Amino acid sequence: MLKLKEHIAPTGEIILYIGKPNLHLLNELVLKEGDIWHSGLEQGYKNAFPEVVYQAVAYFWYINDFDGLDKCVSWRINPNAFAVRKKVWDSLNGVDLDYDNIQMSALDFGFNTLRYQGGIPLHVKGLFEPVKEKVILSVKDIYTFYRKNFKKSHSIYMLARQGFWKLKGIKAYRNAQRNFEFKDKKNQLKPRELNPIQGTPKVSYIIPTMMRQEFTVNLLKDLENQTYKPNEVIVVDATPKEKRDVSLYNSENYSFKVVFKWQITKGSCRARNEAIALCTGDYIVFGDDDIRVQSDFIENHIRLLQTYKAEACNGLDIRAEHQQQDLKDLEIKLNGLRAKRWKVGAAQGFSNANSCVSKRVVDKLIGNDINYDGGYGEDADFGLEITKLGVTVLNNPFSVNLHLKPPQGGYRFWGKQSSLKGKNRKKQPWELDTPVKWIVPKPSPTIMYLLFKHYNKRQRKEYKIKYFVFYFTKASKIELPLKVIKFPLKVLQFNKSVFYAKKLMKLGKRTE
Repeated sequence: MLKLKEHIAPTGEIILYIGKPNLHLLNELVLKEGDIWHSGLEQGYKNAFPEVVYQAVAYFWYINDFDGLDKCVSWRINPNAFAVRKKVWDSLNGVDLDYDNIQMSALDFGFNTLRYQGGIPLHVKGLFEPVKEKVILSVKDIYTFYRKNFKKSHSIYMLARQGFWKLKGIKAYRNAQRNFEFKDKKNQLKPRELNPIQGTPKVSYIIPTMMRQEFTVNLLKDLENQTYKPNEVIVVDATPKEKRDVSLYNSENYSFKVVFKWQITKGSCRARNEAIALCTGDYIVFGDDDIRVQSDFIENHIRLLQTYKAEACNGLDIRAEHQQQDLKDLEIKLNGLRAKRWKVGAAQGFSNANSCVSKRVVDKLIGNDINYDGGYGEDADFGLEITKLGVTVLNNPFSVNLHLKPPQGGYRFWGKQSSLKGKNRKKQPWELDTPVKWIVPKPSPTIMYLLFKHYNKRQRKEYKIKYFVFYFTKASKIELPLKVIKFPLKVLQFNKSVFYAKKLMKLGKRTE
């Protein structure tokens, strides 16, 4: 049983702690976004419990702890040295004591708080003394963790990967299945009450678009109706000359500055970078051309960031059923979400359709990585790059967009060419000096580039294994014989994707 002490911060909030924290530093941290604080990465907990890879693979931003940061999101908590807001501890009912080792209890608490329950666990260098501990997790506790937190199939997969013949694993698997149940994830932290906007921060809004001028004009109308208007909107339009309707764009129709820039380069990443170069605001809101937003959209982005004293957030993206839906339909969809909507916490994904980032952070990144143009993954990469700076990207359930997703237009027009072969194919940016011929790479080389850029060799290996496991297991029985016949081609396509990813890695991040 953990024996936590109480500390009353200058704000009056009660903080529980174990160990000997720097209370002066803790008082500063209480004012910001975190809910749990520890120094585990200095104490031997960095990248502890690597077996989580069998479930998370490379789909979880925080599977790896980050290097060289004084403060960053990390769920690998040392049970002998951490601090937590009392209201968070009480709301989440503390740590799970079903494990044999309190170290696994702390890891379970940190993992669930971060991944499912809307909490923000932070590693803070110097909060506790960097006394090294040895993390020893038993096979029994590992299978118990899987039983409590994931579907049964993940435990079976881990057993298969570690070896069905290992008696210790079989025994631990059976023990977990027999004695424990999946933990309910419905208990999540409520968002803080948002403060009114302090001062008059300037907001720049970026819209990259292509062959969707009517949608862009509708979005501009929504921005005109904002309770907190942007100072400037930068529209970078890649619509070909012969398909443009110049009359649709008139900057005099709006009460804020609007810059319409016709893009002559190719790619949404290049478009965003061209727009960033023109931004002068304190914050930059990134938006797609095919969204509709409510009147308090920008206001709530700024209020959330100021309330949590954070610099980046990712809004709530709601998919429309068809492109004729409007803000009334969005309200109906939001009412249907009920309590599920209201989760802040550290984001585990990023969307350029709806996000707000301080100009300071955007400038530090020097923009989007144009290696992703013509493919997928640029959103996740941008969000991860922000996180690797030690900046917490928050979920923002208060700023919502309706994503119309029309079947035509948009930057994916270029990307769709990647599925073609032969003379009909238009070369994609990621092909570089080696055009695709008859083996079309799958998955997208830019997704593979994301894996090489942000994840380690073991995680890429698990991605590959699961990719081919899903290739067979998601097929119907009638499809299986054909899947078997096509398997050698599938392997060639995967290897071709790796080939292009490695070429992009040699180039490194590019912004122009």
